[in-house]
Amino acid sequence: MSNGKHLSKGSKRPELPDDGVLRLYSMRFCPYAQRAHLVLNAKGIPYHTIFINLTEKPEWLTEYSPLGKVPALQLPNEEGKPALIESLIIAEYLDEKYPDVPLLPKDPLKKALDKILIERFNPVITAMYKVFLGGSEGAPGALTEISKGLDIFEKELITRGTPYFGGEKPGMLDYMIWPWCERSAMLKYLLPDKYEMDKERFGKLIQWRDLMINDAAVKSWYLDGETHAKFMKARRDNTHDYDMLVVSEAKRQRTC
Repeated sequence: MSNGKHLSKGSKRPELPDDGVLRLYSMRFCPYAQRAHLVLNAKGIPYHTIFINLTEKPEWLTEYSPLGKVPALQLPNEEGKPALIESLIIAEYLDEKYPDVPLLPKDPLKKALDKILIERFNPVITAMYKVFLGGSEGAPGALTEISKGLDIFEKELITRGTPYFGGEKPGMLDYMIWPWCERSAMLKYLLPDKYEMDKERFGKLIQWRDLMINDAAVKSWYLDGETHAKFMKARRDNTHDYDMLVVSEAKRQRTC
């Protein structure tokens, strides 16, 4: 495994034990990879993590991810040891393969409606990245787009009358939109006016956010807004500080 460090061009293929445990090719700051981590953690599925430098990718990555993307999930117990790509495909596969902790509704209609809502979150993601990468210049119009998109999810929580979209506990919809809701906390570090969500307009979503932060699967992979902002600022400068957390931990240990 990569022990927290992101493997890059020229890196040797990681030596993993032949233990049948799933292998997840990931990037620590990638929200799409986070989706896979959330599902695996929520279901309590053991897995190895191999972190990938997405700017200088190791040559062997395409053997597991033909498009050179993360997440990629290798299935060592299946014939040919195939690998799956695309976060939503991986999430649904895991939900069907490991049904003990179901995340998608069993009812076909409810499942379809939740999957539609996951798709309807995409405009929010697009608008968020206009701000994340563009800063103040793209903020006014993008913030309006974000708010309009979130209105849909605020209304949905009100209609459902439950603390989570999944009911009394998080479900697939909760985990699939969470990575960007987590990252929304960096807006107050990226924008000069210290952006905060409107507490009256998004009261239910704010309650949901506070509950999600304390969910075990979320806590196991959670990063605060300041940390996300630090990575995003480096990305804006095209430095992509993938091992930022590894370096920070090493410094902390030296000062203890």
